[in-house]
Amino acid sequence: MNGPNPEIKHPISMHPRVGFLKPLVTAENIEVGDFTYYDDPDGPDKFQEKCVLHHYPVIGDRLVIGKFCAIAEGARFIMNGANHALSGFSTYPFNIFGHGWEEGFDTATWQREVRGDTVIGNDVWIGMEAVVLPGVKVDDGAIVAAKSVVSHDVPPYAVVAGNPAKVAKMRFDDATIARLLRVAWWDWPVDKISRNLNAIRGADIAALEAAF
Repeated sequence: MNGPNPEIKHPISMHPRVGFLKPLVTAENIEVGDFTYYDDPDGPDKFQEKCVLHHYPVIGDRLVIGKFCAIAEGARFIMNGANHALSGFSTYPFNIFGHGWEEGFDTATWQREVRGDTVIGNDVWIGMEAVVLPGVKVDDGAIVAAKSVVSHDVPPYAVVAGNPAKVAKMRFDDATIARLLRVAWWDWPVDKISRNLNAIRGADIAALEAAF
C-alpha cells in the first residue's frame, strides 16, 4: 500500500473536480508539495489563474504551499502585485498607465509595500472562498474557515475564522502541538505514511510518536 502517485493531475477518476496541484501548477513563482489538492466544480486545472492573483515574476515574491494541504473551491491568494504605494496622498497607480504619468515615480514607494512570500505549511485546510493576503504564513496543521480573510500569520494547528481572521480555537494543547511538529509525519516517506495511516488520522499522539 503506497498511496496514489502525487504526479497524477486527477487522482480520483470519478471525481475530476479534484486535482493534485504539484503537476498542475507551472508558474515559476509557485511551489506546491506532494498530495496537496484543489477542489473546484469547474476543475482544478486553472488554479494558478483563478486562485493566485496579482502574481508577477518581476516582483520576486513566491507562493509556497506545503504537502497534504486541502484547498477548497474559490480560495484566493492575493500576492504583492496587488499592493499600491501608501506614502502619498493618493494610492492611485498613475505610473502604470504611462503617457507621461510614469515620470517621477519613485519605485521605492511601492517596494516598501512588498511583504515577502506567502507560505502555507503542511496539512493545512483552507475553506471555501477564503482569502489569504500577501506575505502571510499559515503554519502546519492550521484550518482557515470558509470566507475568512487572513491578514496575519496563523500559528500551527490553529483554527481561524472571520474578517480579519482571528484564532477561534487551537486544535490541540501546546504540548501536543509541539509533539506533532516534532513528528512532522508529512515529511515521512510515502510507504511509511501508508503503513501508519491509523496513527496519523487517529487521536493518540503516543501512537504517532511510536511510529516516528
